[in-house]
Amino acid sequence: MGRNFVYDVIVSVHGSAHETLSLLLTLERIMGKGSKPTIYEVARRAGVSRQTVSRVINNRPDVATDTRQRVLQIIDEIEYRPSAVARSLSKQRTYNFGLVIAGLDYIGPSNTLSGIAKKSEELGYGLYLKELSSFSANNIFPLLDWFLTHQVDGIIWAAPEIGPNRDWLQDVTIDIPVPIIFLTTAKRDHISIVNIDNYFGGRLATEHLLSQGRRNIGHISGPLDWWESRQRMEGWQDALRAGGIEPEARMVASGDWLSKSGKIAFEQLRATFPEMDAVFSGNDQMALSILQTACEEKIDIPNELSVVGFDGIQETAFFSPPLTTVFQNQIELGCMAVQELARMVEERGTEPPREPVYITIKPELIIRRSSTPVG
Repeated sequence: MGRNFVYDVIVSVHGSAHETLSLLLTLERIMGKGSKPTIYEVARRAGVSRQTVSRVINNRPDVATDTRQRVLQIIDEIEYRPSAVARSLSKQRTYNFGLVIAGLDYIGPSNTLSGIAKKSEELGYGLYLKELSSFSANNIFPLLDWFLTHQVDGIIWAAPEIGPNRDWLQDVTIDIPVPIIFLTTAKRDHISIVNIDNYFGGRLATEHLLSQGRRNIGHISGPLDWWESRQRMEGWQDALRAGGIEPEARMVASGDWLSKSGKIAFEQLRATFPEMDAVFSGNDQMALSILQTACEEKIDIPNELSVVGFDGIQETAFFSPPLTTVFQNQIELGCMAVQELARMVEERGTEPPREPVYITIKPELIIRRSSTPVG
């Protein structure tokens, strides 16, 4: 590897200074403890995190004086310089955003992409889109390098949080030389996030069922390694507790968002929770399979069983009975993410730097006949 690999990279990258920056960052990661000092080496010698080194380099105020002096001393001793280059090059504007997304065959991500594309066009930004090979993909360095090579002004991370696929946030976001905003992820103080309030939506659905006199309310969740699924389930749990009902494990079954899994989960609930008189489904596709199964098995909806879904897809209005659902406006989510990222780009370099934002969009309940018993 080594010398031949470096030569191949250098001869293949020519033109802009920003491409040179990307090359420097890539080589720094690949060569590790080679002849070129790295930010990791500065952090190790100073006994601090890589984020702290970046804050010192960027003259951020949130670093203790003695820590700042120690880091600067080590930077001088080992002649570490690449981040100074990054600061000087990162002010260029191309009016392009990078977009990371996953699962475009699902309704939610495709709606979010529609909103992102709409608002980007409105604000005069182009998009470089990268779709992850899987929801749980966690090898983000090639993506970041590719975006930097193409000189994007900012990055929208629209792939959902699943399992450990956000672990990299602990250590690299401070080093990314362009603004970045995240969607559908748990709150973290050091990054900017735009979310649908899934917890509120789960609670809204369950409180509605309680208001209809239902007391045995089951839940079909999405995959529980998804942050969104857990938030919706927590809303269901807390609404039950507020109504004097303690949720039990037998009242929950999990699906994978697809209709087939909703049918399987519904049959499981009927076996473990036979007194069930209502179901809150984690999404509409699984809820629609409940309506279909109930029709086949002569279960009277809504008189015997009330059903509420989550998403607000158009098809829910045309089933029999029409489905009550929690509508999440994912087009608005995409639009708001672009609008906020554009603001972050415009305000780069201002003093004092603006704190990361956490914006939530409240879903709304659309009440139809699947949840309202006659009389």
